[in-house]
Amino acid sequence: MGLLDRLQKNVLTADGAMGTLLYSYGIDFCYEELNVSKPEVIEKIHQEYIAAGADIIQSNTYSANAIKLARYGLEDRVNEFNEAAMQIAKRAAAPGGQFVLGTIGGIRGVRKSDASLDEIIRTVESQAAALLSGDPDGLLLETYYDFEELAATVTRLRKLTDAPIIAQVSMHDPGVLQNGYSLNRALHELEALGADIVGVNCRLGPYHTIQALEGVSLPEKAFLSAAPNASLLDVEDGRIVYVSEADYFGRAAVLLRDEGVRLIGGCCGTTPKHIEAVKKRIADLPPIAQKIVKKPEPIVIQEAQPAKKEPLHIQAQTERTVIVELDTPRTLETEKFIDGANALHAAGVDAITMADNSLASPRISNMAMGAILKQLHHIRPLVHITCRDRNLIGLQSHLMGLDALGIRDILAVTGDPTKVGDFPGATSVYDVSSLELTQLIKQLNEGISFSGKPLARKADFSVAAAFNPNVRVLERAVQRLEKKIESGADYFISQPVYTKEKIKEIYEATKHLSTPIFLGVMPLTNIRNAEFLHYEVPGIKLSEEVLERMRACGDDRARSTEEGIKIAKELIDTAAEYFNGIYIITPFLRYDMSLELIRHIQEIDKKKERGFVHAESTH
Repeated sequence: MGLLDRLQKNVLTADGAMGTLLYSYGIDFCYEELNVSKPEVIEKIHQEYIAAGADIIQSNTYSANAIKLARYGLEDRVNEFNEAAMQIAKRAAAPGGQFVLGTIGGIRGVRKSDASLDEIIRTVESQAAALLSGDPDGLLLETYYDFEELAATVTRLRKLTDAPIIAQVSMHDPGVLQNGYSLNRALHELEALGADIVGVNCRLGPYHTIQALEGVSLPEKAFLSAAPNASLLDVEDGRIVYVSEADYFGRAAVLLRDEGVRLIGGCCGTTPKHIEAVKKRIADLPPIAQKIVKKPEPIVIQEAQPAKKEPLHIQAQTERTVIVELDTPRTLETEKFIDGANALHAAGVDAITMADNSLASPRISNMAMGAILKQLHHIRPLVHITCRDRNLIGLQSHLMGLDALGIRDILAVTGDPTKVGDFPGATSVYDVSSLELTQLIKQLNEGISFSGKPLARKADFSVAAAFNPNVRVLERAVQRLEKKIESGADYFISQPVYTKEKIKEIYEATKHLSTPIFLGVMPLTNIRNAEFLHYEVPGIKLSEEVLERMRACGDDRARSTEEGIKIAKELIDTAAEYFNGIYIITPFLRYDMSLELIRHIQEIDKKKERGFVHAESTH
């Protein structure tokens, strides 16, 4: 009798965690490599779960795919590890006739850039072929946070095999996936794609898993499965632990069965004792054929609070728009910064933009200074957010705080690595890339948190993305802009450009894009500043002509300032012909230089109004 036939009549017990036991043994390497180097260890764990009463065991192949094995330099051993794992599991199950599942683990988390769907599907096909060669009783797809990945995987595997497919999602919050789907919707869609058993595993303990399944209706043809963690995790002396009594886990299994689950196992933190408790509690219980579904309270997501000012990208599409970057202070003295911001605002700039600890050096929070500018001085702030300094928790909290403050203009950037800054030993987080951060911000604009949980109200962020045109092959940089547009970027802010030819080249390369570009111009203060930017700052290159002009000024500060402004004005003359958006970067809080450039832009526009200047573009 096959697995699906058994599930028609019985509630079955699956095994628990493999990794938890290996971790408890002090093993801290590639667990899948043990299938070859220490098969007796893996077989012993299988036997312990079988002795505990498991009707089903799974192969030790959760991460036995080329993408994950590449972390250890073992990507060429996919077939070897998977085939060995199936042999071990089959050998362990043979005396008692337990079912053996070939396990495939999810690859993506929040970071979609970890792997493309095409790459994932190729990887899954390779692993599945090796597992299927061992004649498993089914394929188990587990710990999938990214529904798009799981749906694509089920679709592809259904075409490759008639073996039962178990598809299990993982949730950050009970009842909802990170893309905002309800668990009920996700499981029924997986059934429609061809999964024979659909369910949940990992991340949540028994309590929240049961809570999530209360809102799931029984599938028409498929069966439900669940493999919760033993509990929420804790850390003791630097080691991850799960505090959970086996009997509690067993009692929870009865409640899972009451929600219609027919395949019950365990994930992180579970041991043979937990599985023994499950088997003891559910062994004689018949499966549930009908259930009353707990209807969730209707989710009403309010529209975003209307912004008082038009988004900067909308302005730049139709009229000249000027933003000025002003670095927040490195010290606790803020007077000069405030004076500069007020002077620039009085001169008519559309927004003051503030970096987020540029060059990985700490400054006063741009959120704090942005709030001061907005609330006390009625100045529009545009704040940068780096992926370097905050994990996903911090990023969402930070963005929710910005929304609460009414700060809606954002530049999403990856951020300079910490090694270039004041604390080279500090940790760079990079939970997500700037592309993924843009997507997540847009998700907040739909009223959905990073974890998929409703936020009660939509945010209303306008998201800029960085553009570095100072590269050898501009076409590749433009291709990256196109990817950022797909991710939701509303407009672009460029690194400073130092040649007229480059400005024209940028226009020609980007004129097919409707997304506005703010062309960056930063006046030079002296030759040392010029050489530092040219030779040491990633993404900035000066022409030899500009370097020579600054070099000719020597140590004469006044002459250097004058020449730096003159060069910047020449660049603005060209930029204003092709781009509506101008981005002035203030060097070293020298806002007097930025003020002069603003006046120059205004003079250009006055001449344009009188018909003296012809503008070629509305970029």
